[in-house]
Amino acid sequence: MLRRVPVWAVWLVGLIPLALVVFDLLIGRMGVDPIREIEHRLGQTALYFLAGGLAVTPLLRITGISLMKFRRAIGLLCFSYVVPHVLAWMVLDMGLLWSQMLGDVIKRPYLLVGMLALAILIPLSVTSNNLSIRRMGGQAWRRLHKAVYAAAILAGLHWLWAVKVNELQPWFWFVLILVILGSRVVLRGPIRWGVRRSSGMT
Repeated sequence: MLRRVPVWAVWLVGLIPLALVVFDLLIGRMGVDPIREIEHRLGQTALYFLAGGLAVTPLLRITGISLMKFRRAIGLLCFSYVVPHVLAWMVLDMGLLWSQMLGDVIKRPYLLVGMLALAILIPLSVTSNNLSIRRMGGQAWRRLHKAVYAAAILAGLHWLWAVKVNELQPWFWFVLILVILGSRVVLRGPIRWGVRRSSGMT
């Protein structure tokens, strides 16, 4: 059934959160601090897609359900939310005051880890195409894209350290990312559920 779903449908569904942000902004439903709300919603959605992309392989190994054909789209959707998330902070929040932005990144750990995650995701997104795989070679390409594990941990820390009060949601997603990454290490092959024993009868 999933084989019949086109990749463009994933993009269509994946852009709904962005459309909702724009809609809520236009009708004035962004609360008392709309800039902060825009930043948070875009950043959180990016993290959801990042975790979703990482979960594709464990999902296949545990359940046999393959979303491999959608994994590249999921990863690029993540980056499609990361970029406006960062731009909202740079333009709307900081007003492109470069010296102040640099000072804040150095001073605030959550901004530093967020920028490190961005620095990792940029080359991964740029090389998420067949041409890059051919030019780099499959083995080198896979080694590069394993950096997404570090980006996911940094992104989780970025959200966790950004909140000023103890909230459960960032903790949930950070732990979930660690569980997903751990499962990729533990589960090296598919789990075979309900394997029948041979009865010896013909």
